[in-house]
Amino acid sequence: MYSGLLIVLLPLALGYGIPCRSRSIIHFINVAVARMVYLILFLMGISLAFVDDLSVHLGTIFTVCLVFLACITVANLAGLWLLDVKRGRLEGERGAPALSKWALLLDSAKLCLVILAGVLLGQLLDPEWFAVERLSEWALMLLLLLIGIQLRNSGMRLRQILLNRWGLAVALVVMVSSWGGGLAGAWLLGMPASQGLAFASGYGWYSLSGILISDQLGPVLGSAAFLNDLARELVAILIIPALMRRHPSCAIGYGGATAMDFTLPVLQRSGGVTVVPVAIVSGFILSLAGPVFILGFLSLTG
Repeated sequence: MYSGLLIVLLPLALGYGIPCRSRSIIHFINVAVARMVYLILFLMGISLAFVDDLSVHLGTIFTVCLVFLACITVANLAGLWLLDVKRGRLEGERGAPALSKWALLLDSAKLCLVILAGVLLGQLLDPEWFAVERLSEWALMLLLLLIGIQLRNSGMRLRQILLNRWGLAVALVVMVSSWGGGLAGAWLLGMPASQGLAFASGYGWYSLSGILISDQLGPVLGSAAFLNDLARELVAILIIPALMRRHPSCAIGYGGATAMDFTLPVLQRSGGVTVVPVAIVSGFILSLAGPVFILGFLSLTG
């Protein structure tokens, strides 16, 4: 039952075991990961095009996305608000001027356009000879290998993670509250609880959650998972500046795994350097936990 979990996580583990001190190689890997994300999302779009009566399933995609987004958002913000009540307001330096939200939103829009391009190309391809599932599987394994190398060489050490109690607390609250939201979403949609937990374990990592769920549950639910986590990232960009002063844990935690990369500049500019270690620790933990829990819960679907 867990063979699929081991096969997919093996490249991640192998990558995490590869030390690399060359800055040029690390830069190459970072660029390759960014390109691989576009490739895999493009292949996911082609897979979506191969679904019979795709227009009929669009309602399902957006309904599942919106229900999970609403449930997980409410659960996350409630849990992180309680953490802020215990910790109090953020004190310290003010952040730099805000980044252009339009530029960040444009980056996310590009990802949607890549999937759309895949759907359009998929209309011209024959699923009998174009082995999109096999290509997606190999591309995913390569992506996980590269991500494993990234995480190993991100500069984070176990001692740094364990000593940052705020970052640990944020990551734990995001995990547990996300599962609560996922269970609520699954109940509302009449889905198995294990699928709801898998949806909730993306933690904003849209490129990974969409691919893994698409591989296990099909491109319709995979697309819903992608949109759910992408929308979470977009909401985070919009609410971080408003939440940072009074509710810093909410601002840091809601972005989930993206707190260590995509939303990190927004967090730094809104809360100053004080929040950077917290964001990196919480994002790092959620990045490691995401694929493990997604595949673990999907393996229970059977």
